[in-house]
Amino acid sequence: MKLAQLLSPDQILLEVKAGEHWASIVELVDCLIACGRLPEAQYEGILASLKAREEQVSTGIGGGVAIPHAFSDDLEEVVAIFGRSREGIDYQALDGKPVQLIILFIVPRKDYHLHLRTLAAIAKMFTNAEVRRQLVEAETEEDMLAILDSRPSRTGSPIP
Repeated sequence: MKLAQLLSPDQILLEVKAGEHWASIVELVDCLIACGRLPEAQYEGILASLKAREEQVSTGIGGGVAIPHAFSDDLEEVVAIFGRSREGIDYQALDGKPVQLIILFIVPRKDYHLHLRTLAAIAKMFTNAEVRRQLVEAETEEDMLAILDSRPSRTGSPIP
């Protein structure tokens, strides 16, 4: 499965309004609730899981990319959202640079192995500077989906 298959236009924010690390995560989860991808009853639990993960170590992996992620006991399938900040947000990333591309995903706790494969596949995809540049410059949600969809699938990986 490709990352594009986990997303729809309503799961892409062309410009994250929040200018701070935690506020950007809350904004993305708010969007998942608003577009019906997450039940409102799970809001507090998801935020608590994401907060606990962020307190361990920043999910800013470098190259302007962050991958906040968490588990949920209440989900049956992976839920994802993609946000962009052209200004950049300080995520205390490994390379010290601001984050422009945020891929937040929540995995059912029962699928721990899927979590690791998803995280690795996303990280690998975003090591490509050309993909990052295209996503920063994309004009529409559909453009972003097309860029993500153009990446070849890899056997055994849930995405890219």
